[in-house]
Amino acid sequence: MGRLNDLAGAGQALWLDFVDRKFLAAGGLQKMVDEDGLTGVTSNPSIFEKAMGHGDAYDEELAAYDKTHPGAATIDRYEHLAILDIQAAADTLRPVYDRLDGKDGYVSLEVSPYLANDTDATIAEAQKLWAAVDRPNLMVKIPGTPAGVPAIAATIAAGINVNVTLLFSIDAYKAVAEAYATGLEERLRQGQPIDRIASVASFFVSRIDSKIDDKIDAGVGGDEAKALKGKVAIANAKLAYAWYEEFIATERWQALAAKGAQVQRLLWASTGTKNPDYPDTLYLDTLIGKDTVNTVPPKTIDAFRERGTVGQTLGADVDDARQVMEAQERLGLDLKGVTDTLVEEGVASFSKAFDDLLGAIAAKHPANADA
Repeated sequence: MGRLNDLAGAGQALWLDFVDRKFLAAGGLQKMVDEDGLTGVTSNPSIFEKAMGHGDAYDEELAAYDKTHPGAATIDRYEHLAILDIQAAADTLRPVYDRLDGKDGYVSLEVSPYLANDTDATIAEAQKLWAAVDRPNLMVKIPGTPAGVPAIAATIAAGINVNVTLLFSIDAYKAVAEAYATGLEERLRQGQPIDRIASVASFFVSRIDSKIDDKIDAGVGGDEAKALKGKVAIANAKLAYAWYEEFIATERWQALAAKGAQVQRLLWASTGTKNPDYPDTLYLDTLIGKDTVNTVPPKTIDAFRERGTVGQTLGADVDDARQVMEAQERLGLDLKGVTDTLVEEGVASFSKAFDDLLGAIAAKHPANADA
């Protein structure tokens, strides 16, 4: 069936990092499910801003909503449109969810990026979105910020699937993996089943190399550091996966697995290459492994379909990855500082996209038609 379908044989799920009403209505998602083995979809404020803020695909639905909900807040108008798209994508993927017994077939919808540093508000927002979408194959996206960690545990305990987003560092990933386990343990204490609860931990990849490569180009680390260009993000991901393998072998996780717990899969996000000097399939070819997900923009999916390489690459050359990580620290590239900055920038970027999205929707209100 082709390279994309071969990923499933290697244990990796392929998700689409894109959602758009015209694409859904034209059967684009169904076609990728049928032909490419696609098993999931992710959205974020930037994706919705491009979809809703430009063109007229949503105008008719928005006008109908405004007639029945005069004076509705812009955020409510956005959520109405987003929920319809997420429900449509979830319904397309429901046969996948059923066939795989709840282990895949998910569609992700983000809590408001304005809430990234507010635990209680994030929990409430997750519960609201879960009820509004009303699909078992929804994943609510919660950022892996310090405030997000307890929100993740509480949301899992409430029986809501969670896609943890904006992960860059291994330490942050460890915290959310443990939060997932904590949520499952609390659910068991409540006498609730845990076998249909799913979660992914979304590691953003290419942005790390962009920051590190900029430092190297600026002279940090000298000539020796030049050999690390395009390698730090992949090394970081490989060591995160190595820790995951250690964690699922612990007594704590094995006790949960005995009760039917699904592993929290590592998901590779931001996998389109930013540097034109790198192969456009770099962050797919090098990060393939069992019980992982790669969420990919359409352009990168097309590239991998044509020239990607499938193999068990994620668990390979782990010692080399450790050497890369040791070298970046020794040479002063400061991966920790980079990842801390990337979390802040990620929250700010999604908030800015949300600002732009709400502004575009507000401008389409009938009262502003003559403006």
